[in-house]
Amino acid sequence: MSEHLRTALDLAASQIPVLPLRAGKVPFGNCRRCADNTCGGRPNMKNSGSCVCPGPCHAWAAATTDPSVINSAPWRRAWLRASAVAYHPGGAGLTVVDLDNADAIAWARERLPATQTVPTTRGEHWLYLGAMPSTNGVRPGVDIKSTMAYARWLGFGTGTMAYLPDAVRALAVSKPAPPRPAPQPLTGPMPGGGGECRHRTPAFLERGIAMAEQRITAASSGVHNAVYRTFLAVLSTHGRCGCLTEEHITRLFTAAQTKGESARHCTDAWDNARTRLGL
Repeated sequence: MSEHLRTALDLAASQIPVLPLRAGKVPFGNCRRCADNTCGGRPNMKNSGSCVCPGPCHAWAAATTDPSVINSAPWRRAWLRASAVAYHPGGAGLTVVDLDNADAIAWARERLPATQTVPTTRGEHWLYLGAMPSTNGVRPGVDIKSTMAYARWLGFGTGTMAYLPDAVRALAVSKPAPPRPAPQPLTGPMPGGGGECRHRTPAFLERGIAMAEQRITAASSGVHNAVYRTFLAVLSTHGRCGCLTEEHITRLFTAAQTKGESARHCTDAWDNARTRLGL
């Protein structure tokens, strides 16, 4: 039995819904029968359809406490490939305040009640007892992960878990409108630049950007992965011909942020796609 599978079964025994994460801290993609929700919808969502797929499809909605599912053949194959264990905080009646840097941690120590704290790669997870809607970017370096979201399992941490305070609920209510993204300009070599798409008509570019926006907007699970793959597709077609403008990039970033991505995640995905293509 793999370490991830053993951890998942232990958490499920404590009524914490779990799911496997692959490399990049993202859920496993939907199988063919579940692609584009043709299966009928997410399995653990009320009134969402009748998906009976045996695999860990549908991202956070696949999280379960059923040991027969977690230990089934499709899930065991996923656990062997998994890089981490994730859980659905809202399904366990919890809220995670994800603090992504030292400034965010300092703010939380000043403004939020002390609670159970788990160290992360760059910051801390503060766990509270109680569920609420998940919201990214409630303030710089702060995300809220609860219902309809997943968080990596990084251990129990330290401290005593406090009840979800009004101060955290108020963050989601008072979240400011996302600012216009300020994507980094394309500085890599772009043969034939000059702002025109030399290998296709301007209508081809416009259609491509519109389809990319639609692809991001339609993503029902694995939004991080969908945004990255969409950016990669746009750059692979137009990244070297010089036709992309800041307006085009802003449209893509805006579509991603509307789906809950932070400006930082958008910039990282864009830079990663450029790096992969050598731009």
